[in-house]
Amino acid sequence: MTEIRIDKFLADRTKYSRNEVKTFLKKGAVCADGVTVTDPKQKINPERQEITLSGKKIHGGEHIYLILNKPEGYICATEDKQHKTVLELVPEELRHKDMFPAGRLDIDSTGLVLVIDDGKLAHQMLAPKHHVSKYYLVTLAENFEESYLQSLADGITLSDGTHCLPVQTKQISEKICLVCLHEGKYHQVKRMFASLGNHVEHLHRVAVGSLLLPPDLPSGGHLEIFHKDILKMLKAESFPSMCEEILLAFSSYLINDRR
Repeated sequence: MTEIRIDKFLADRTKYSRNEVKTFLKKGAVCADGVTVTDPKQKINPERQEITLSGKKIHGGEHIYLILNKPEGYICATEDKQHKTVLELVPEELRHKDMFPAGRLDIDSTGLVLVIDDGKLAHQMLAPKHHVSKYYLVTLAENFEESYLQSLADGITLSDGTHCLPVQTKQISEKICLVCLHEGKYHQVKRMFASLGNHVEHLHRVAVGSLLLPPDLPSGGHLEIFHKDILKMLKAESFPSMCEEILLAFSSYLINDRR
């Protein structure tokens, strides 16, 4: 990132307007490398300097990428009048107006949600041509039947005639399976199992591409990741190897939480 005016940087990187930032500057609440800055025109290099606002460090990279472990009750939107959004889980010092959730996860589903400010990456992730695989631990109301494996592998046709692409699935226990989607239709996992005569009781997203949700990340917690992690996410991994990694990482979740 080249040098940028400090008032523009803070307005872009926080929820505050340019005028509100200037008020913070006048009050001496802004520092660059520990030195108080009062001039809104002062140029800084956020990638090389530590910028703080009221004592809180402001992320200085060109883009910000966060993993959230979404709890139930939050929706994947930037704003909503009825429900809490995943952006409310982002700490104020990291939150700014250009951030958005890359992809959807239902209000009653949990697990990995990416919150980013990089529109180019979002297009690369979500465009049908480049769609990144997503992995879910699925808890069913009734026992998983062996016939599901072939039905899902062939591609399910939903009740409204929508055809789903083939899905890779591994049975974990009587009522838990791991599902890998290569597309993102509305309520797809729930609707596919409903068409098979079963009901999804819980859906927990554990990976996007080969980027794994940290198993020790608490519900509602966040983790900042970097460009190298994004490259890992976009790198294709085989379904068997991802299954092995996921089952190893989430063994305690499977034993303790979703019997």
